[in-house]
Amino acid sequence: MNNFGFITHSHKISDLAATVGDNGGVVFVTAFSGLFAPYWIDDAKGTIFGITQHTQRGHIARATLEATCFQTKAILDAMEKDSGHKLSELAVD
Repeated sequence: MNNFGFITHSHKISDLAATVGDNGGVVFVTAFSGLFAPYWIDDAKGTIFGITQHTQRGHIARATLEATCFQTKAILDAMEKDSGHKLSELAVD
């Protein structure tokens, strides 16, 4: 956020992501310090795929928010697989 100067406050990323209707084909892998649970690839690097001449800041913001959702989904899927139980509820604080 700070290095690219897309937004000045993290809470504004939703506003920026809302400026586009979808991610425009952009995919963001948020492996800034490696990929952790459930992958455990400590030398992985963060990557942005799918950028074209039509990519806007909003597409990257949206891909960033989606990446957080995909990370959470991967962990929840791993929890279900390891436990053998389907999760029925998720409490977030």
